[in-house]
Amino acid sequence: MPASPPPSSVRADAWTWAIRLYPTRSAASAACKAGHVKVNDAAAKPATPVRIGDTVRAYTPGGERIVVVTGLIEKRTSATLAALNYDDRTPPPPPKEERAAPIVRERGSGRPTKKERRITERLRGRSV
Repeated sequence: MPASPPPSSVRADAWTWAIRLYPTRSAASAACKAGHVKVNDAAAKPATPVRIGDTVRAYTPGGERIVVVTGLIEKRTSATLAALNYDDRTPPPPPKEERAAPIVRERGSGRPTKKERRITERLRGRSV
């Protein structure tokens, strides 16, 4: 039996599932239908062909992912083998903003007085 030639394209839902952008094939298909997957900046239906060199932008629960296709796979494999089939171009997340600790009042102390409220506002960095 002769070996079949490698595919020239793969379905968008199958490829995004195979490289582990989505946990299930049905989740990948639903994301395509909802417009959360774009191939070369065009909305992708589940059957949209993905080819080597294409840029895939996927909105996942973990945030937006931008990947460039370097290999075509249809079956889900280990994460290390899947990583060989794409080049991740996702920008790093912005640094988390430092926030002041919440101001806690003693239980049963009632509403803050005008003076206490002004002090609290100053601590939060708001003008009074």
